[in-house]
Amino acid sequence: MAEKRSDPRMRVLKAGTIAFGGGAIDCTVRNVTVSGALLEVESPVGIPQRFVLVIPADHISRSCRLIWASDHRIGVRFDRTEDGAPGQTKGGAP
Repeated sequence: MAEKRSDPRMRVLKAGTIAFGGGAIDCTVRNVTVSGALLEVESPVGIPQRFVLVIPADHISRSCRLIWASDHRIGVRFDRTEDGAPGQTKGGAP
């Protein structure tokens, strides 16, 4: 099967946190591209459309939005800044 993504995926296995409005949900980051990520979750129930993905091991926080969800996985797209660069901050949670 041919790959449909415009950006190559990098497989990873890292702990992450879905942070939103004072709440947080643990997740596992399974793969990452320049434009998004695949996250493994206990359940997608309660995950908002927009949130911040925090990856403590890399000291990265990325604003993103939910694109799709299945029983235990969600696909997210990273938000871009006004200059077109991926929105990213170093140093942990916002």
